[in-house]
Amino acid sequence: MDVGSTGDTSADYFSPDGAISRWKFTVSRQYQHFLDKTTPHMLRRWIGSLIIACIYVLRVYLIQGFYVVSYGLGIYMLNLLIGFLSPQVDPEIQELYDGATLPTRGSDEFRPFVRRLPEFKFWYSITKAFCIAFVMTFFSVFDVPVFWPILLFYWVVLFTLTMRRQISHMIKYKYVPFSFGKQVDSYSFSCCLVLWLINHYIRWCF
Repeated sequence: MDVGSTGDTSADYFSPDGAISRWKFTVSRQYQHFLDKTTPHMLRRWIGSLIIACIYVLRVYLIQGFYVVSYGLGIYMLNLLIGFLSPQVDPEIQELYDGATLPTRGSDEFRPFVRRLPEFKFWYSITKAFCIAFVMTFFSVFDVPVFWPILLFYWVVLFTLTMRRQISHMIKYKYVPFSFGKQVDSYSFSCCLVLWLINHYIRWCF
């Protein structure tokens, strides 16, 4: 009985399916190892993503199409941005249980800002989205005829309303999506930064 089981295992190991499974596992492990090595190199990662984004924009500009793909990419990136700027635990919900999750006065205990979407996942998702969108531009089925200024106008309006709501949320609960250490008064810095953002935001809109 044991001899038969050993023979079956050996047959599975040398079978085409077994070889494909081993190859997929090896590639997946090497890919994960590569991602782990890039984690501390934030600037280099974002420069690489910027290059990929420029290549995608250049291709869309040259072929004058795939505006629906670009619109979907913009909506997806906006959703990622909101997750990146939002705290892991919504202060509005946390207040119902044990008060604010972030300090609101200089005398409060310092608590670093914890994002709902970490920086590495934010970068990885954006980079992967640009790569997928770039591949989609090689298939004409995704090139849906559309009047692109309408999509652009709708995206700008959606971005404006979404960011206005996000800034209002930051003002209401007195937090900023960055941590600078104990030497910075969280409440004062939050107010200054939010007011600066609102000032430049209004100038950009009007």
